[in-house]
Amino acid sequence: MTQHRPTHRILLASLSPRRRRLLGLLGLDFDSAAVETPEDLDTPLAADPESLAAHLAAEKALAARAEGLAEGALVLAFDTIVVHEGRVMGKPADDDDAWEMLRSLSGRTHKVVTGVALLCPDEDVPTTFAVTTRVQMAQLSDARIVEWMASGEFRGCAGAYNIEGQVADVAATECFNNVAGLPLCHLYAHLTGPNAPRCLPQTPVSPCAACDALLGRACELGQTIA
Repeated sequence: MTQHRPTHRILLASLSPRRRRLLGLLGLDFDSAAVETPEDLDTPLAADPESLAAHLAAEKALAARAEGLAEGALVLAFDTIVVHEGRVMGKPADDDDAWEMLRSLSGRTHKVVTGVALLCPDEDVPTTFAVTTRVQMAQLSDARIVEWMASGEFRGCAGAYNIEGQVADVAATECFNNVAGLPLCHLYAHLTGPNAPRCLPQTPVSPCAACDALLGRACELGQTIA
């Protein structure tokens, strides 16, 4: 009797347009679903932002399974936080919170940490890792903050901004897309490396050329990772 490998699928535990677009650059077929979990930043893990981000991503992956969304799927989950002067920032609670975040980040360098969780159908504990990117925020006048907030783009974004909004930038040696919520080259390296998930149904394609085209510049980091 011929043994057939089970057919798996990929579930992105997010409806974020940015994450969906970025994951698509790997040439993978995937479904996506909204998964909401409490974002508890007031925890001892906050002392280690990479561990915190990875933990939050793992909670999303496990929630996708608990909600019945992940049957037969490799779940990919992500969570992004901002770290500035020892303070961990998640999504703003309201407009006042967003204003305070943007004012505190204005003109300064901070870190963005994205946690990644991968969960195969036959696993109980997700595999996790996290990527940190140094970000330089533009000098934001009150008028620029008002303009940015009027766009509504700050809602649902850690630190009340997204990197594509041209209010911040990163060096060519840093991962731009990590700030957008998905460390593209790092994920590609994990999915194609020796510890790639056994349940991965497809082989991803290198995202380097597509990423460079989006950025309009050569990403030096991607050349060394992917």
